[in-house]
Amino acid sequence: MKTHVKQLNIRTHKKLQLVDITAEVEEIVRGSDIKNGICLVFAPHATAAIVANEHERGLMEDMLEKISMDYPHNGKWKHNLIDDNAAAHLASAFIGSGRVFPVLDGRLIRGTWQNIFLVELDGPRYSRRVIVEVLGE
Repeated sequence: MKTHVKQLNIRTHKKLQLVDITAEVEEIVRGSDIKNGICLVFAPHATAAIVANEHERGLMEDMLEKISMDYPHNGKWKHNLIDDNAAAHLASAFIGSGRVFPVLDGRLIRGTWQNIFLVELDGPRYSRRVIVEVLGE
């Protein structure tokens, strides 16, 4: 089995933000020389997440609003007594820091309306890392 690993470095500009990384992930898959396998997209951060969904402005705003509703920044979270970002930690834990996609015939497989997003939950940040690992034959 072959593996191909690349790291993306992404700068975020808002407290809560969706950053579309689809094109970068697809480019890594194309450059991997792997025809069939899987692609792991992973954010090694406790206050960021990875999601797959439609890149439509209204839906993106809805997703951020839903995160804010479910994990309010001003909630009475115990972690806020130590560091004022408990909502970001909770959202990351429940949304998830990684996603796996199939690779078939050298192409990343995703639904017609599925794009891949880094979800910034505690920004802005100068650099967020996303690890993209392609495994297969």
